[in-house]
Amino acid sequence: MTYPPTPDQSGQGGFQYDPYGSQPGSQPQQPGYSPQPQQPGYSQPQQPGYGAAPQLPPAAPGYPPAYGAPGYGPPQPKNGMGTTSLVLGIIGLVTAWIPGVACFGWIMCILAVIFGGIGISNANKGLATNKNVAVTGLVLGIAAFALGIIITLAVWGSIFSMGTASTF
Repeated sequence: MTYPPTPDQSGQGGFQYDPYGSQPGSQPQQPGYSPQPQQPGYSQPQQPGYGAAPQLPPAAPGYPPAYGAPGYGPPQPKNGMGTTSLVLGIIGLVTAWIPGVACFGWIMCILAVIFGGIGISNANKGLATNKNVAVTGLVLGIAAFALGIIITLAVWGSIFSMGTASTF
């Protein structure tokens, strides 16, 4: 690989390659030669370093903060009704089909459906952010209630069928 020749500063008429682009200290110093005249009391200008990041001006009232403003993140999810619906739907799913506590489970399922509907309504109005949690609680409440009713009817049906089968 060849590089274009640069004029030799030694005054001998040859060419010398300078890979560093004539930066100070890149070429050997010759006695009595100074590439730049030095004035007393002056030195090389220093490159400014990286200082602190510039501070953003405060946002005007009624407007959102500027992009990248410190201290602001994505909006936090807020949907208490949806979260309550989800928790009650899980409790209802666990307890709605157990014969001794089925009534407690059914109440939890009904409350999960009510709170899930309110959570979905709030999310549609823009008052809540995580609509999916409310939908999940609503679906769990409905499924757990239906499962509890089906299992209870099956248990009662088997009890009554055993009672009638023994009379033959």
